[in-house]
Amino acid sequence: MKDQIRPALTMVLLLTVLTGLTYPLTVTGLAQVFFPDQANGSLILREGKVVGSRLIGQYFDKPEYFWSRPSATAPFPYNAAASGGSNLGPTNPVLIDAVKTRVAALRTADPGNALPIPVDLVTASGSGLDPHISPAAALYQAKRVARARGLDENSVLTLVSKHTEGRQFGLLGEPRVNVLMLNLALDALTAEPVSR
Repeated sequence: MKDQIRPALTMVLLLTVLTGLTYPLTVTGLAQVFFPDQANGSLILREGKVVGSRLIGQYFDKPEYFWSRPSATAPFPYNAAASGGSNLGPTNPVLIDAVKTRVAALRTADPGNALPIPVDLVTASGSGLDPHISPAAALYQAKRVARARGLDENSVLTLVSKHTEGRQFGLLGEPRVNVLMLNLALDALTAEPVSR
């Protein structure tokens, strides 16, 4: 038995150092050298202050801003410490009621808008932190945002077009719009600070 304990303890110590220290430090160091922005959270700075991250959705509810996809995180929306979806199936009455409430809120915020409401404006993503909406969801909101800011709708549509990201590598995923980046561009256009 003594012949087995010593090699076992040696392997535990060796693997602890290798996988618990050497590997993480090497990966962290390489990330800092080759991908510093992503390794540090893709933070967005304005006037020396962090206003958000390109990777985490944020809550916007004022009519002059594009609204993000709903979040199912608890105890508050877009809680990065509690990433996760609601796990409610499509026939679950709780989900159906939540979608109906979100549809009613969108119709109330923009009563003249007869366009069909894109599904990503009334359903949460799997993480509850999705920073993007579909181009259709941005286009649905463009008229409300233009009216609330006193802007020409075409200038808002141009911003949406400029901030629409294509598929990754030209074939992965769907076209999308980063809500925070679009709202920051709106603020730059009208010289107003981001306030949710």
